[in-house]
Amino acid sequence: MICKLLPSKISAYLCIVSTSFQNTLDFAKEMDQNDSLRDFRNQFHFPTNENNETSIYFCGNSLGLQPKSAKEAIINELEDWAKWGVEGHFHGRKPWFHYHKFLTEYTAEIAGALPHEVVVMNQLTVNLHLLMFSFYRPTFATDAEGNYKPLRYKILMEAGAFPSDMYAVQSQVESYGLDYNDAVVELSPREGENTLRHNDIMNTIAELGDQLCLTFFSGVQYYTGQLFNIPEITKAAHKVGAMAGFDLAHTAGNIDLKLHDWDVDFAAWCSYKYLNSGPGNVSGVFIHGRHGLNPKTPRLSGWWGHKEDVRFQMKKGYIPEPGAAGWQMSNAPVFGMAIHLASLELFHQAGMPNLRNKSKNLTSFLSFVLEEAKQLNPVLQFDIITPKDANERGAQLSLLTNHDGRALFDFLAKANIIVDWREPNVIRIAPAPMYNSYEDVFTLGQAFQDFKISL
Repeated sequence: MICKLLPSKISAYLCIVSTSFQNTLDFAKEMDQNDSLRDFRNQFHFPTNENNETSIYFCGNSLGLQPKSAKEAIINELEDWAKWGVEGHFHGRKPWFHYHKFLTEYTAEIAGALPHEVVVMNQLTVNLHLLMFSFYRPTFATDAEGNYKPLRYKILMEAGAFPSDMYAVQSQVESYGLDYNDAVVELSPREGENTLRHNDIMNTIAELGDQLCLTFFSGVQYYTGQLFNIPEITKAAHKVGAMAGFDLAHTAGNIDLKLHDWDVDFAAWCSYKYLNSGPGNVSGVFIHGRHGLNPKTPRLSGWWGHKEDVRFQMKKGYIPEPGAAGWQMSNAPVFGMAIHLASLELFHQAGMPNLRNKSKNLTSFLSFVLEEAKQLNPVLQFDIITPKDANERGAQLSLLTNHDGRALFDFLAKANIIVDWREPNVIRIAPAPMYNSYEDVFTLGQAFQDFKISL
């Protein structure tokens, strides 16, 4: 393993993983000792079992752990509410009237965006609907008989996307009187493969051509853990005149994003997975400045997106705040945002490039110990369907299991190791670099080797 010191907000090491992994506790502990991010683990609460034993947690792709600073963040807002009442909108430690602004700088860091291109508001699927209203604008022509014929109207997305994405897309296309099976192209992996080939995405975009209205992919596919090539998908969509939008639910806080430089039109993400901000918490939004700074960009409007300096004049006629803030509809849910801010502060301290580097190392070590366990334990039957190249995946490995997969999942749960089960037979394991350790990964590998004992 080759490491060198990097300049950063914290001292960080860029470690180039080679084939020198060792499946030993001493090796894992040495890796943890050399990990410049190791102390962030102490900033989180870990679940415990009925015996009050600390669990090993690999489920941050579903719900991130609670930052220890979250409690104080909530208490501060409760105290300000008690002290100020309605005047808390304009007084107190963080006045609520513009609370979303306290999150802007850190959110821009997470997204790789300019500050005016991001805003935190609502929840994820709500925001996807608001964004598709703005950026899915199919065009129609009238034929000789006076009937409307769709021209540019198709949406390209991955087959097997998270159901909420499919539901949102379905309602959007049907609102224009279009049929889902015609308007939506779901791209599947080739027969016998589990992930999409990048060239197949590129070729499909080119083939759809001037019929394509929107590409709408996840950044990291929730089921397989595949990282899509966001900049190249965006470039290809723009080449044929289409918009490029992304659901980054499993991507924000997971991948080092550069949404502005990649020229993405829009994106949205939740805050409760890798961003560790609590169940059902607020969502982040990115809208590229060329759209956000254009007041004529169509949108569904609400009072909180109205220009701030005249908002309380209560007049007719919507004047949007410049940038993504002009898509706000309702005032900020302060308690949820307070927790989100506490978590974003940790990401700011750690730095996304450092987290991403550790993530690639962790998943590589995880792949190593799982494959060795498979060789040592003939009972184990699984295939890792996540891309082998660490640059093509997030902080997740998905294991396609056989009929014993559920038994393996239950065995891990009894060993106080929390992973994720997805029907029909996939175990998802997400080593989150903010709080997971190499020793966690080693312990998981040992449990896999011991699986036969439970039979």
